[in-house]
Amino acid sequence: MAWFTLIIAGLLETFGVAMINQLSVKRNWQTVILLILGFGSSLALLSYSLQFIPMGTGYAIWTGIGVVGGALIGMIFYGESKDWKRMVFIAMVLCSVIGLKLIT
Repeated sequence: MAWFTLIIAGLLETFGVAMINQLSVKRNWQTVILLILGFGSSLALLSYSLQFIPMGTGYAIWTGIGVVGGALIGMIFYGESKDWKRMVFIAMVLCSVIGLKLIT
């Protein structure tokens, strides 16, 4: 259950990052509310997960999910570079996150 919660927390962090970008595009109170809810929920679920998962591993996985998710959302929705080198490094981060899960 803690691992599932940690993955959801990482996805909510990705959502929060997307809302930061959306806020720079369109400033309104709905976006601010979604940003606060995304990051608040993410931190609450991370806090819960860290009761069962070692802090270093949990934080690294949470951050890795946020990094990969933010990069993918930037490429898909905001026209950021899809250069193959960038994709290789994103895949390396993803492999590292999976590796941490496998050895913990």
